[in-house]
Amino acid sequence: MRVSHSVSAVFDDPNLVSAAGLAPVLALAERAGLHELVAEHLTVPGSAGANLTVKIPALVAGMVAGADSITDMGLLRHGGMGRLFSEVRAPTTLGTCLRGFTFGHVRQLDAIASRLLIALASRTPLLAGADSVAYLDIDDTMRETHGYQKQGVGYGYNKVKGLNALLAILSTPIAAPVIAGTRLRKGSTNSARGAARLITDALATAGKAGATGQVTVRADSAYYNHDVVAAARRGGAHFSITARMDPAVRRAIASIGEDGWVAIKYPNAIWDEDEGRWISDAEVAEVPFTAFTSRRKCEHIPARLIVRRVRRLNPASVPAGQSELFAAYRHHAVFTDSPLSMLAAEAGHRDHAIIEQVIADVKGGPLAHMPSGSFSANGAWTVLAAIAFNLTRAAGVLASTFHAKATTATIRAQLIAVPARLARSARRLRMHLPQHWPWEDAWTQLFTSASSPPAAAA
Repeated sequence: MRVSHSVSAVFDDPNLVSAAGLAPVLALAERAGLHELVAEHLTVPGSAGANLTVKIPALVAGMVAGADSITDMGLLRHGGMGRLFSEVRAPTTLGTCLRGFTFGHVRQLDAIASRLLIALASRTPLLAGADSVAYLDIDDTMRETHGYQKQGVGYGYNKVKGLNALLAILSTPIAAPVIAGTRLRKGSTNSARGAARLITDALATAGKAGATGQVTVRADSAYYNHDVVAAARRGGAHFSITARMDPAVRRAIASIGEDGWVAIKYPNAIWDEDEGRWISDAEVAEVPFTAFTSRRKCEHIPARLIVRRVRRLNPASVPAGQSELFAAYRHHAVFTDSPLSMLAAEAGHRDHAIIEQVIADVKGGPLAHMPSGSFSANGAWTVLAAIAFNLTRAAGVLASTFHAKATTATIRAQLIAVPARLARSARRLRMHLPQHWPWEDAWTQLFTSASSPPAAAA
């Protein structure tokens, strides 16, 4: 493949757009009630709060199209975008809007994000199978920042200077994950800070979005505390939390007899950083366990400890002072009240890694940067990134089986960033898209589903 030597370029066509896929996505947002939700729940004083029903959807649209900073919102103002969409705002206007947010306004935006997810789930098969089994995964990530002007910046658990984003991810065994809740926190915060409240809110959203079956809250050892487990139970969910290797957990593991271990083989090998090798097999056992016994007796939580162990091959990875059992094996314990069998519960907990894919997705998109010096503006940006993620995921579900589980970057490249030329025919605006576009059928299905009149009520 070679470039033609007779080609030239000039930016002069007022009828071209580079992101024709925004049309069906914004149509889907309108049908789900985004504009009405903003008008009802968001009240920002002053000039920053003017025309929020225009500015908030514009920010979301820019993120769906690939914007990861306020300046990038300029991609909404090229070519024929002013004909395809009404009331497009400049990046400076959108930035002023974000800087007018306070913590309370960010919480109002959380309410909008929650209600929009519920509406999307009711209009699309976004959470297929949630009426039987669903999982709520909790984890946080550091978003590295630069400069000295950003509020709340600090060094986090991974020694990275930035801000800390806590995410709650809702998924099912047959549906890709969506973001059920977010919190932006100071960079130096403890991972578990505010997690119990986020779980409470996310479980309420999950229930209204159709997760009426068995729901399990999954998290790693940073969230192994009484408040997190109690929040899951109050919300009517089971829990599956990686246990920290404290003395009580060690004693429970040591009490397991050799005949209690069951050998398993992973479908895919797992990389062990401490051992510096791939692990493809392990042994699993379980033992009854009561956690948090240092608290009042009424706050003790009895459940079971499911333990996975792999043999140590690297002598340098053995901690000093370990007994023979812990020197010979590496142990990974999960504290859970899951009704599943031991092997099914252990395999289900390992699927908690799905949240890392979502974190990578949003970091490769809107959360590539924290664009403002204002902490509340960055908090609002984080919530809007979750709304954009869920809208993109809903668009993928409507488009095709493949796009229902594709990454947002793939959906953006194949369905959103499609060039089109605008023309008028019979007093209607028509988009002319590239001939032989490889994903034409999926795009057409998305456009038809999002733009056709809603079905009549039964």
